Amino acid sequence: MDKEIEIKAKAFDRLINHLDNRKDVQNIDLMILANFCRNCLANWMTEEAKNLSVELPKDKAREYIYKMPYTQWKDKYQKEVSDKKLSAFKQAFKNKG
Repeated sequence: MDKEIEIKAKAFDRLINHLDNRKDVQNIDLMILANFCRNCLANWMTEEAKNLSVELPKDKAREYIYKMPYTQWKDKYQKEVSDKKLSAFKQAFKNKG
């Protein structure tokens, strides 16, 4: 079981590095195509930490995912959402929630 956890952790780190290398892929793109984004990953980390009785503040989880404070990432890399992407996002989620 320890090897399974290690494998999963390494795969997760690769995902984080992959996303870090693809800053051109915006969270809205991920949400439209895959129904999750970098913020979702941070939220999942926070939730799983809580399930293990470990305190992991949301900002610390986001810093792990973004490899910098979230506000800094937004300022440097987040782009204005186009009407086309906003429409695609609304279409993707119109029957959810």
